[in-house]
Amino acid sequence: MSDDPRISGHNAAAILSILRRGEECAQQLLEENQSLRGQIRALEQGLPSAELDSGDWEQKGVELEHRLEELEAEKRQILERVEAVELENQQFAGRYMEIEEENNNLANLYLASHQLHSTLNPGEVLKVVIEIVIKLIGAEVFCIYVVDERDAYLEPVAAEGAKLSTFSRVPVGSGPIGASVVSGEVATGGSPSSRGTDSEAAPAVAVIPLRVQDRPVGVIAIHRLRQRRDDFSSLDHEHFTLLAAHAATAIFAARLHAQSERKLNTIRGFIDLLTK
Repeated sequence: MSDDPRISGHNAAAILSILRRGEECAQQLLEENQSLRGQIRALEQGLPSAELDSGDWEQKGVELEHRLEELEAEKRQILERVEAVELENQQFAGRYMEIEEENNNLANLYLASHQLHSTLNPGEVLKVVIEIVIKLIGAEVFCIYVVDERDAYLEPVAAEGAKLSTFSRVPVGSGPIGASVVSGEVATGGSPSSRGTDSEAAPAVAVIPLRVQDRPVGVIAIHRLRQRRDDFSSLDHEHFTLLAAHAATAIFAARLHAQSERKLNTIRGFIDLLTK
């Protein structure tokens, strides 16, 4: 080791400098320690407030759950209302289709009635009546009778769905068919969906009397319908009434015309015999 006093003095200054830095570091550590202790005390003092905030959050959570349940109930009510509205729309659509069908039937009846009253030929009148009964009423098996005033019988003159020979004469006032023409009221019996035989042996599901004022003209006896149904609707009865009025007038006028034509031909033949 050197004995130079300058070197020894230099070393002493360096050691003092290191000691001062050590003191400064120790002081900084003490200050940081105190700061950390202060922060810890502040956190410890803030614990009750934090617990209070936690309680508030729990209360708010309960309130939110109640509100969610209310919203779910409102959602169910809205869905039920939507379903009810959809059902109403379906009902309106069904009613609209019924009205459209009714309008089409009335239009067909108007056209058919125009055809009925545009001819006085008995055969053509019966053809139009048959067409109306098929399209408007939906009948599959039926027979049209006219009154034979000489012996008070209903004579079958046209039939659909069965041979005319399978239907026999009916005394006026006898059975549902004969009684209906006397009373002037539509008679319904049995189920409209009945699928009996194709003749009078199957009970008539509807008997429509044809009358002009109080005078019996004939009867339309329906024995079977094309479509199965449980009962006749009010619309069906309206169709019966309209059909009875137009068909009775047309058949009555055609028969009068045919009778007048026969009488006129007889008179002409008699005159021809006298003038020869």
